Amino acid sequence: MRAIMLERLVYRSEATHKLGSLHLFNLLVQCRKRNSELGITGHLLYTEEIFVQCIEGPPAAVEALWQSIQRDDRHHNIELLSRGPETERRFGDWSMAFSSYAHFNKYGIPGFFPVDEEGMSEAAARCAGLTDALV
Repeated sequence: MRAIMLERLVYRSEATHKLGSLHLFNLLVQCRKRNSELGITGHLLYTEEIFVQCIEGPPAAVEALWQSIQRDDRHHNIELLSRGPETERRFGDWSMAFSSYAHFNKYGIPGFFPVDEEGMSEAAARCAGLTDALV
């Protein structure tokens, strides 16, 4: 039997405190550094104090990050939405793409994809498996 080479995990959680632009920028810097070290790519959506995150990478790295996420006191009410093997990455170019309201991008964050009125972006749709296009 062949080992799973790539796994994707998607979860939803609530922020413990309302986050501003600087907090989100610092969070992304931390996430991107750790994800790069673990071989993880993915996407983080933040709207109305709700996080939805898609992480993808080697199963052991995804599991290690998932355990860490569950202990992180920056959020609570963590709900696993999906988890399973995948054949290819949806976010291969990003250790953590990011979507939120345009006003959160005060610092010119690379990999930032603003959400529309419904709180969705192309990157968020890709995370959800709704599209393969990322503009």
